[in-house]
Amino acid sequence: MMPMLLLEEKQSASNRTPRQINRNVIFNQVRMRQPISRAELARVSGLQRSTVSLIVEELLRERWIVEGLIGDAPRGRKPTGLHVNEKRTVLAVDVHPAQTTLAVADLSGRITTQRELQLPSEPQKVIRAIVSGIKKIIAEHADCSFEGIGLTVPGRFSHQLKKTIFAPNVGWPIAQIKSKVEEATGLPVVVDNVANACVLSEVWFGSTEEMHDIVLVNVSEGIGTGIFVNGGLVRGAGEMAGEFGHVQIDRDGIPCGCGSRGCWETLASNRAGLRYYKEITGESLPSIDVLLDLAEKKDPHANEALTRMFRALGQGLHMIVTTLAPSQIVLVGEFTRAWARACSIISDELRKFPLPALPMLRMATEPGTARLRGGVALVMSEKLL
Repeated sequence: MMPMLLLEEKQSASNRTPRQINRNVIFNQVRMRQPISRAELARVSGLQRSTVSLIVEELLRERWIVEGLIGDAPRGRKPTGLHVNEKRTVLAVDVHPAQTTLAVADLSGRITTQRELQLPSEPQKVIRAIVSGIKKIIAEHADCSFEGIGLTVPGRFSHQLKKTIFAPNVGWPIAQIKSKVEEATGLPVVVDNVANACVLSEVWFGSTEEMHDIVLVNVSEGIGTGIFVNGGLVRGAGEMAGEFGHVQIDRDGIPCGCGSRGCWETLASNRAGLRYYKEITGESLPSIDVLLDLAEKKDPHANEALTRMFRALGQGLHMIVTTLAPSQIVLVGEFTRAWARACSIISDELRKFPLPALPMLRMATEPGTARLRGGVALVMSEKLL
């Protein structure tokens, strides 16, 4: 598969640009500006009208887009507007260690149905429960044409071995989830680490124009990183690139699920924030959302716990800035509910280090659905190119 490429107008103008990129550009201009006419597509893409016409006809023939009228012209016939085909859909499945979120989305990344699935405590029953939930939601949407299933997982997925190879925070047999879901549904399943999927989502659906180098940091039970450089994902040997969450920050720190001690995620993940609160108060909280709720109510202990978590995030981001020098760092996770405060503390931590320049720090384009839209982006990047 070709690597996913940055969707910007300058790339489309070159005769040396592969046809697939122009096809990608045209589809995304339709997605972002629908309804849009062929003439307008030629103007905004910088491509010749003949090239636009050929690609549009191809996308219409394959039913990625459809036609419809877009209003009155000053004279002559009404221009024909192009829309993304809303009947073609993707099932996005976002897997957490203890729960899974299922969503039906159209090709624009618009989520029409979403549901939470609590996973059973018995490890051997987990995949069966996920498969059952997937089959049920597909049956409920019999009028939809599913292009595939985009499955985002914690840890690292090997595309060569077609299985999850590194998931220290998952206590059930996740390795064969791709094959089990494909066997049960008959649909193509595209699987990747959640951070990789989210960074593709930012390229596909987000605000990445003029940005060639992006690092996305997903903060959840652990910390995962997706790296997008020079038009493609960086995977590295064994597809393990981006495991900054398992870089040791404090060698005398607490044990990490990977077998080491004091890894970045033991200091800056959701679990770390909850641990800080317990250390301060002696009380346990059930989730990071409860901690954020308390902070919003001005609870001083919750705010202190989050401050420690955000400082640790900033300290860990320093290694990303110094090693990769990205144009942007995009942050994903429940903690972005407190974005103004988090961004301020993280930026202050970064400024403590001798850095020549700081990258732009921002939340995902749609933080509440970033992981699910990542699942959609996985299928789209595989199917459309």
